[in-house]
Amino acid sequence: MHTLLVTGPGGAGRTTTAAATALAAARDGRRVLLLSGDPGDPMAALVGPAAGPPTDVAPGLRATPVPGGVLVARIDSGEEFRAELVALQDRGAAVLNMLGGRALGAEELTELPGAEQFALLRALRRAATAPGIDLVVVDMPALHQAVATLALPAQLRRYLARLLPAERQAARALRPVLAQLAGVPMPAQWLYEAAARWDEELAAVQAVIEADSTGVRLVAEPGPAADAALRTGRLGLALQRLRVADVVANRTLPSGSGTDPWLAGLAAQQEKYAAQWAAADLPVLPLPHLGRDPQGPDDLAALADAAAPARAAPGRRPDWPVEDRIAEDGVLVWVVPLPRAEKRELDLIRRGDELLLTVGPYRRIVPLPSALRRCTVSGAALADGELRIRFTPDPGLWPRAH
Repeated sequence: MHTLLVTGPGGAGRTTTAAATALAAARDGRRVLLLSGDPGDPMAALVGPAAGPPTDVAPGLRATPVPGGVLVARIDSGEEFRAELVALQDRGAAVLNMLGGRALGAEELTELPGAEQFALLRALRRAATAPGIDLVVVDMPALHQAVATLALPAQLRRYLARLLPAERQAARALRPVLAQLAGVPMPAQWLYEAAARWDEELAAVQAVIEADSTGVRLVAEPGPAADAALRTGRLGLALQRLRVADVVANRTLPSGSGTDPWLAGLAAQQEKYAAQWAAADLPVLPLPHLGRDPQGPDDLAALADAAAPARAAPGRRPDWPVEDRIAEDGVLVWVVPLPRAEKRELDLIRRGDELLLTVGPYRRIVPLPSALRRCTVSGAALADGELRIRFTPDPGLWPRAH
């Protein structure tokens, strides 16, 4: 199974492109599942009426067939939020009673900010288990929010490991004694069990996001604003080691565009930026402007051929290799690909066995490879879209040659 995550700057037409991508793949004979969670359900107007009753495609995930052979699963973040919180209250009922709290009913609950991201991630994990599906197309949020959503599983797993380390569970037999000595109750076993369950679920969705069979399709209308947004968004994706499969240059005008100088100028601008993206080793697929906003299945069908995704997997995730240059320069070099990054927007801090790496508005804390943990950071340089961090072996920790 392949997964294609479709995102782009706000207003770029990512929902239309996701639907056209799914339809094109279905026309190619693949069984396609399209995930959509946009408020107001704009996807429904594009794909048309249901072609059959909803079916369970995976545990906890229902999808409806639509014309063209695509299965569409609508993500209801409000329902997800209520179900999860009610289940959490049930599991922690003993603690709530001890604290004098009263459980909230499902009808009282309104989803909180961030519920959409968690619902999308759960749907993505469930879709990955759907039997018989060849391609999952995900209509992601706008680019900046999509990067933050895709980074969530790894970030939350790190937080859980720090706040509720698994090794602490070994001391649970001592908690009643410690509670008497300290005068306060120790964390209940259910909290550690919940943390283990959350970690398992987060690990499953992280595995889907980071799989070689998962790629990101970027959607943008060629121009200076979109170029700036794509540059920043690609840095966020690169920081998470997520691969960009291709770029859809949406709403492109025909070359020349007649005798109208305004249209001709706009077409020339689009060609210029699409060529720049292609020169950056990104496959660019032009999606034509229909002269109107796409409004239904007929318009979607007119776009589908140009939006056909590759049958092959998008390829391996970008590597962050460690180069051994000890013989030549006395250092190891960690190479971090950051396409079109600028020196002024970079920052890095070594803390223990981790590196805090900031690129523009994005930050990631990454564990150092084992060899680099026995080294000190001795410098860094940015050139040709690569951050090269130099590590000098620590004589006190590095094995000596005999």
